[in-house]
Amino acid sequence: MDLISPDLGLIIWQTIGFAILFIILAKYAWKPILSALEEREGTIETALLSAEQARKEMASLVAENEKILQEARIERDEILKSANEYAAKIMEEATAAASQVEAKMIAEAKAQIQTEKEAALTDVKIQVAEMSLLIAEKLMRQKLSAEPEQKKLVEEFVKEIKLN
Repeated sequence: MDLISPDLGLIIWQTIGFAILFIILAKYAWKPILSALEEREGTIETALLSAEQARKEMASLVAENEKILQEARIERDEILKSANEYAAKIMEEATAAASQVEAKMIAEAKAQIQTEKEAALTDVKIQVAEMSLLIAEKLMRQKLSAEPEQKKLVEEFVKEIKLN
């Protein structure tokens, strides 16, 4: 059982060795270890603060981006509305211009038809006058003694006349 239960001398020497090791560690190792831990703790704290600040900045940037996107959407909607209004205005102007051109063309066509109608009537009147002169000339050349002969001759001439 010697191995399981330690001797009193061994316990004392282990205690003395532990105390010396503790004193050496306390004098030389604890301060650098604690300062390294404190420095590490400060670095971690600084990193956490930086991360928090970066998170806040990112949240701010996200909010700003959303605001910019909203403004861009509003501007886009205004541009589209303006473009639609402009297109409608152009369509109305084009329709009005087409109506004016159509009305002008109709008026010109009516004027041309009226002119041609008047020219045709004038031509018909001239032809009627020429025929009347021909009839009168033929009547004058013939010796007509009685009115019934004149009527008969006029009726014959009218039958001979071909109207175009």
